[in-house]
Amino acid sequence: MTGSAITGVVFVDKNRKIGFSAGMGDDPRIGAMAQDKAWLDEARQKRIQPLILDRKNYALLVNPFAQGDLLVVSEAPGQIVMDFIASVDFAYDVIEHMLADPFEAMTVVDAKKRVTYISPVHEQFFGLKHGEAIGKPVREVIENTRLDRVVETGKAEIGEIQRMRGLERIVSRIPIKRNGQLVGAVGRVMFKGPERLEKIVRRLNSLEGEVEFYKREAAVLRERRYGLENLIGESPAMRKLRSEIIKVAPLDVPILVTGESGTGKELVAHSLHQLSPRRDAAMVMVNAAALPATLVESELFGYEAGAFTGANKKGHKGKFEQAAGGTIFLDEIGDMPMEVQVKLLRVLQDRRVERIGSDRAHEVDFRLVAATNCDLRRLVGESKFRLDLYYRISAIIVEVPPLRNRISDIPDLAQHFLTGIAERHARPTPRFTSDAMAYLVDQRWPGNVRQLRHEVERGFIFAEDGLITADILAQHGDVWDQPVQDKLELAVSPRSERVSAIPPVNVSGEPTTMQSAIAVLETEVVSQSMARHKGNKKRVAEELGISRSYLYKVLGLRGIE
Repeated sequence: MTGSAITGVVFVDKNRKIGFSAGMGDDPRIGAMAQDKAWLDEARQKRIQPLILDRKNYALLVNPFAQGDLLVVSEAPGQIVMDFIASVDFAYDVIEHMLADPFEAMTVVDAKKRVTYISPVHEQFFGLKHGEAIGKPVREVIENTRLDRVVETGKAEIGEIQRMRGLERIVSRIPIKRNGQLVGAVGRVMFKGPERLEKIVRRLNSLEGEVEFYKREAAVLRERRYGLENLIGESPAMRKLRSEIIKVAPLDVPILVTGESGTGKELVAHSLHQLSPRRDAAMVMVNAAALPATLVESELFGYEAGAFTGANKKGHKGKFEQAAGGTIFLDEIGDMPMEVQVKLLRVLQDRRVERIGSDRAHEVDFRLVAATNCDLRRLVGESKFRLDLYYRISAIIVEVPPLRNRISDIPDLAQHFLTGIAERHARPTPRFTSDAMAYLVDQRWPGNVRQLRHEVERGFIFAEDGLITADILAQHGDVWDQPVQDKLELAVSPRSERVSAIPPVNVSGEPTTMQSAIAVLETEVVSQSMARHKGNKKRVAEELGISRSYLYKVLGLRGIE
């Protein structure tokens, strides 16, 4: 019953007469209980219960038979077991459920690594007859078991994966000791419901991946320390830009960084700061266009404690104070409202900042770097930007070239972006095919480097079998090109057959639109060229005088094979 020694038995027939007794079963007190109908009915329901005689604990097991009931008295199995039996009226049912649980099978081995018990569901799983495995070495019964190893080491193994009959199951193996001596081990296998556990594990893995992603993202945002190594490219335009940065960075003069949107003006500002004597101090970034006139003073100059309702009780440092000893970067300064320009000019002239709520101004030492994608001289002429402020911020002008002027840098930039994106997402880095790289080089890139990065990111997301192809980029990208109809005059080469004119009518004979007529002509021209060159897209694009990116679009829109 419990591994404890049996100290007595009593058999009571259906008429509650004692038919047999031995050991403690001869004790008249046990005999009296066995013949008490109310007590016996309750004991029969519980099946197992504690028994105290002469201040000693025993366990009493009732086994009902057709002819009567057999009562078995054994030594107390242990305080924990006794407490369980005494506290739970259905303790026997709990034990029976654990032994025959169809969802979590049990195997018990002794100190000699032989099977002493195996759950019915486990027997069925291995195709064993009832009791067939008893007495056999556990390794002969259970595939890939480690219960024998647990018996040897005395160390538990919890939540392990075990493969049995082609299926993976979650198992736990626990050594069993009595009085400090190992007597065997118990293994429990989750047979039903591991799919739920697998879903939970997948969800946890997904969440862990998201956490790692945001950790890496936060680390990048915290650092934001870019140098010349982040200005990718060896084109003449980029070599010239890096040379200018190296020359002007050590000089403590205002610098205006100009260039189209998306060219990387912020990276240039970071490089200027990192190569300056102020590199060990902070670089504070301000989006000048986003500064409302009502908050410009509190944001740029700060405020004292209690300066206004809702103010921080400890006061607040403005952006110029935060940049003390370092660099302040005013991005999009060309979009700064006129009223803000006036206040900014005063600080740049005096190098003195007065907090809101304070009656005292103090000097602040900072280096100014501004950036804009606007033509400030044109804005000055239109009275949208102050002339005196323009001269204050543009002691030196550094121009960042657009991507169309540095086409040779596209392969290096694309690979740099692809590697960085893969690292951020903790995924393998896919590879550009040669036609994919040719596709990228062939674009116009009005959005410059920023647009290129977005195209690479889309390619990373939709890569197949570790490859980014031109088809993937064309299908999921957002590139611009001039319409093919502008180039139809070059569509037919001298070697090719002449394309017959397409009448501007539809199938019903009604006049059609110019757009639909052009679409028909476009389809005809591309189809014939594809047939002549046997699907070689590079040759087709060259013959028609269009870019391969637009060719891919035409093929997709018109369904041309």
